[in-house]
Amino acid sequence: MPLPFESEAALEDAVAQVKGPLFGKDRIYVNVKRKIGKGGATKNIPDGYLLDLTDHEAPKLFVVEVDLASHQHLKHIAVQILEFSLSFESSRMQVKNIIKEALQKSPADWGACEAFARKNNFENVDFLLERITHRPDAFNALLVIDDLSDELETVLISRFKFPVEVVTLRRYRNKSGAVLFEFEPFLNEVVDDTEHVDIAELDTIVVPAREDGFKSVFLGESAWYAIRVNPSMIPRIKYIAAYQIAPESAITHLAVVKSIEQYRETNKYIVTFTGKAEKIKRVPLGKIKGKAPQSPRYSSRERILKASSLDTVF
Repeated sequence: MPLPFESEAALEDAVAQVKGPLFGKDRIYVNVKRKIGKGGATKNIPDGYLLDLTDHEAPKLFVVEVDLASHQHLKHIAVQILEFSLSFESSRMQVKNIIKEALQKSPADWGACEAFARKNNFENVDFLLERITHRPDAFNALLVIDDLSDELETVLISRFKFPVEVVTLRRYRNKSGAVLFEFEPFLNEVVDDTEHVDIAELDTIVVPAREDGFKSVFLGESAWYAIRVNPSMIPRIKYIAAYQIAPESAITHLAVVKSIEQYRETNKYIVTFTGKAEKIKRVPLGKIKGKAPQSPRYSSRERILKASSLDTVF
């Protein structure tokens, strides 16, 4: 049965409890609360930080906000995230030092950062954190919430130029009294597609298409909508590939992406192309079950053009 969180503190405790499976491999949850922001500028206290070390070329930082949907108005959540971005921009060195001090108190997390730095040619952890916090697109937000409405998701897409990812975390109690948590892991769609592919390679979104929509929209309008896309993946996407569903059951066309923007007033996106989609060598289904895209998937243009079947695309 549902066991609602009685407070944001209880939800924060749950995040810390399930951080491993919630955030996944090569991501470090830094559970520290300290005020950021310079004097005379916006100041506030993030609920934590997430170091994403899955991409050896471009590790990322997410500033974490934890909220109960029932306690907060949509406007409050949006304003809070905006204020985080303003505070971050005015105090990047402060944020770096807060994270560094927290990592030093956790030998396992510090060791993971040291190993990543050595393996990927960063001089040390300090230099790694410097690079992460001072890159031009350094600010990314992560909202952990117990319930996500379409309205809130639409607000998060429409209000910000920076990526805002969302994870929902719910709590239940079973008949024997044990407490269980329900969630979809952070960037779960991306994790599925990087099981055998380096995330740094990803530059293409593959979309399933029915024959009528493929002909009238993908080919006819040089666009595709309304699709879900992970906001933090948008800067990576340079191409879009069409997987025509049965009876074709193959990737057949590829286009260069011009823009990815909110689709009307919804929580989905429209992808527009720079020109007409090009027909490529057909990439059919292979022997591995479950490879046919049921929703947008991520891969690379190079991998698609070299593939003999979908088995090696994802």
